[in-house]
Amino acid sequence: MHVDPGRQTDQRVAVIIPAKDEAERIGMTVRAVKALPFVDLDLIVVVDDGSSDDTREVARQAGAVTVRHTVNRGKASSMETGAKVVAMRAIKGEKPPLLLFLDADLADSAAEAAPLIEPVITGEADCTIAVLPKPAGAGGHGFVL
Repeated sequence: MHVDPGRQTDQRVAVIIPAKDEAERIGMTVRAVKALPFVDLDLIVVVDDGSSDDTREVARQAGAVTVRHTVNRGKASSMETGAKVVAMRAIKGEKPPLLLFLDADLADSAAEAAPLIEPVITGEADCTIAVLPKPAGAGGHGFVL
Protein backbone atom coordinates (compact mmCIF):
# COMPACT_ATOMS: atom_id res chain seq x y z
CA MET A 1 0.00 0.00 0.00
CA HIS A 2 1.46 3.35 -1.00
CA VAL A 3 0.53 6.69 0.52
CA ASP A 4 0.92 9.84 -1.53
CA PRO A 5 2.62 12.41 0.75
CA GLY A 6 0.53 15.11 -0.95
CA ARG A 7 -2.71 13.35 -0.04
CA GLN A 8 -4.70 14.62 2.90
CA THR A 9 -4.44 12.41 5.96
CA ASP A 10 -5.46 12.89 9.53
CA GLN A 11 -2.30 11.17 10.74
CA ARG A 12 0.49 13.46 11.89
CA VAL A 13 4.11 12.68 12.68
CA ALA A 14 5.96 14.33 15.54
CA VAL A 15 9.76 14.35 15.36
CA ILE A 16 11.79 14.14 18.55
CA ILE A 17 15.48 14.95 18.36
CA PRO A 18 17.62 14.40 21.47
CA ALA A 19 20.68 16.66 21.25
CA LYS A 20 23.82 17.40 23.22
CA ASP A 21 26.41 19.87 21.98
CA GLU A 22 25.13 19.74 18.39
CA ALA A 23 24.94 23.48 17.58
CA GLU A 24 26.99 22.88 14.44
CA ARG A 25 24.50 20.41 12.88
CA ILE A 26 21.12 20.76 14.63
CA GLY A 27 19.88 23.61 12.42
CA MET A 28 20.47 21.56 9.26
CA THR A 29 18.79 18.54 10.88
CA VAL A 30 15.67 20.51 11.82
CA ARG A 31 15.41 22.09 8.37
CA ALA A 32 15.77 18.67 6.67
CA VAL A 33 13.07 17.18 8.92
CA LYS A 34 10.61 19.84 7.75
CA ALA A 35 10.66 18.24 4.30
CA LEU A 36 9.61 14.79 5.54
CA PRO A 37 6.10 13.65 4.58
CA PHE A 38 3.35 13.92 7.20
CA VAL A 39 5.55 15.80 9.70
CA ASP A 40 3.61 18.28 11.80
CA LEU A 41 5.82 21.38 11.69
CA ASP A 42 4.53 22.38 15.13
CA LEU A 43 5.73 19.06 16.57
CA ILE A 44 9.43 19.07 15.76
CA VAL A 45 10.87 18.85 19.28
CA VAL A 46 14.56 19.20 20.11
CA VAL A 47 15.50 18.15 23.63
CA ASP A 48 18.76 19.86 24.57
CA ASP A 49 20.34 17.47 27.04
CA GLY A 50 22.59 19.80 29.03
CA SER A 51 24.59 21.20 26.12
CA SER A 52 27.41 23.63 26.77
CA ASP A 53 27.00 25.24 23.33
CA ASP A 54 24.11 27.01 21.54
CA THR A 55 22.25 23.83 20.52
CA ARG A 56 18.93 25.00 21.94
CA GLU A 57 19.03 28.45 20.35
CA VAL A 58 20.11 27.14 16.93
CA ALA A 59 17.30 24.55 17.02
CA ARG A 60 14.77 27.22 17.98
CA GLN A 61 15.93 29.53 15.17
CA ALA A 62 15.54 26.63 12.72
CA GLY A 63 11.90 26.29 13.79
CA ALA A 64 11.88 23.53 16.41
CA VAL A 65 10.09 23.50 19.72
CA THR A 66 12.87 23.24 22.28
CA VAL A 67 13.11 21.99 25.82
CA ARG A 68 16.27 21.82 27.89
CA HIS A 69 17.64 19.51 30.54
CA THR A 70 19.90 21.66 32.73
CA VAL A 71 22.22 18.68 33.22
CA ASN A 72 22.96 15.77 30.92
CA ARG A 73 20.43 13.01 31.62
CA GLY A 74 21.17 10.76 28.65
CA LYS A 75 19.54 9.96 25.34
CA ALA A 76 16.77 7.73 26.72
CA SER A 77 15.67 10.44 29.16
CA SER A 78 15.73 12.99 26.33
CA MET A 79 13.56 10.73 24.18
CA GLU A 80 11.09 10.37 27.05
CA THR A 81 11.03 14.13 27.65
CA GLY A 82 10.35 14.72 23.96
CA ALA A 83 7.48 12.22 23.96
CA LYS A 84 5.98 13.96 27.00
CA VAL A 85 6.21 17.35 25.27
CA VAL A 86 4.39 15.92 22.24
CA ALA A 87 1.70 14.41 24.51
CA MET A 88 1.21 17.77 26.26
CA ARG A 89 0.68 19.45 22.89
CA ALA A 90 -1.85 16.84 21.73
CA ILE A 91 -5.15 18.15 20.45
CA LYS A 92 -8.08 16.61 22.29
CA GLY A 93 -10.30 14.54 20.04
CA GLU A 94 -7.63 14.06 17.35
CA LYS A 95 -5.46 11.04 16.71
CA PRO A 96 -2.23 11.28 18.67
CA PRO A 97 0.73 11.82 16.36
CA LEU A 98 3.17 9.08 15.47
CA LEU A 99 6.63 9.55 16.97
CA LEU A 100 9.79 9.65 14.88
CA PHE A 101 13.04 9.77 16.85
CA LEU A 102 16.09 11.06 14.98
CA ASP A 103 19.68 11.80 15.95
CA ALA A 104 20.68 15.46 16.10
CA ASP A 105 23.83 15.03 14.02
CA LEU A 106 22.10 13.83 10.84
CA ALA A 107 22.18 17.31 9.27
CA ASP A 108 20.81 17.23 5.69
CA SER A 109 20.71 13.41 5.69
CA ALA A 110 17.70 13.58 8.07
CA ALA A 111 15.60 13.94 4.90
CA GLU A 112 16.49 10.31 4.14
CA ALA A 113 14.28 9.18 7.04
CA ALA A 114 11.17 9.41 4.82
CA PRO A 115 11.02 5.62 4.15
CA LEU A 116 10.61 5.03 7.89
CA ILE A 117 7.28 6.86 7.94
CA GLU A 118 5.15 5.22 5.23
CA PRO A 119 4.98 1.65 6.65
CA VAL A 120 3.67 3.00 9.95
CA ILE A 121 1.22 5.47 8.34
CA THR A 122 -0.24 2.66 6.21
CA GLY A 123 -0.49 0.22 9.12
CA GLU A 124 1.97 -2.17 7.50
CA ALA A 125 4.24 -1.87 10.57
CA ASP A 126 3.91 -0.71 14.16
CA CYS A 127 7.52 0.45 14.29
CA THR A 128 10.36 1.00 11.86
CA ILE A 129 14.07 1.19 12.62
CA ALA A 130 16.77 2.47 10.29
CA VAL A 131 19.69 0.18 9.52
CA LEU A 132 22.67 2.38 8.81
CA PRO A 133 25.60 1.29 6.67
CA LYS A 134 28.70 0.29 8.62
CA PRO A 135 31.19 3.20 8.56
CA ALA A 136 34.47 2.52 6.82
CA GLY A 137 37.12 1.36 9.26
CA ALA A 138 34.61 0.63 12.02
CA GLY A 139 35.58 -2.13 14.37
CA GLY A 140 33.62 -4.01 16.91
CA HIS A 141 31.44 -7.07 16.77
CA GLY A 142 28.24 -5.56 15.40
CA PHE A 143 26.53 -5.08 18.72
CA VAL A 144 26.60 -2.61 21.58
CA LEU A 145 27.99 -3.63 24.94
